[in-house]
Amino acid sequence: MDLKVPIKISDELSEDIIDSTGLLDLASGEIQRIEYEDYDLAGRGLPADSEDYEFTVGTLSNNGKDVEFKVDVNKVTGQYSVSASELLEIKVRAAALFAGISGKDMLRNVDAKAAAAPPAGKGRGRDSLH
Repeated sequence: MDLKVPIKISDELSEDIIDSTGLLDLASGEIQRIEYEDYDLAGRGLPADSEDYEFTVGTLSNNGKDVEFKVDVNKVTGQYSVSASELLEIKVRAAALFAGISGKDMLRNVDAKAAAAPPAGKGRGRDSLH
């Protein structure tokens, strides 16, 4: 499944904030289609390359509620992304905030589905060769 959600991105410099928008891929953590607001990327270069660059954050919003998270910037490729552990945290926090689902409820649901599934190699496919 291809699930990309719109996010806001803020590149924080010591005395300035550069805002942009992008699409966060919830499967890979890659951020695509970044569009800067009032910033000349061609003329000024990647904000992360600036001498006074400090960090980058992303914000996922839904119905007036926000989940803020750390964004990694690869200075060589210019690719914005979210680490696997940060991506998991975003999903858990977003579920709790947007849908009222706790992390424990999510795990219980996963455990229930796993318990209901037939064991590997049993009940599906060909019979045993032995």
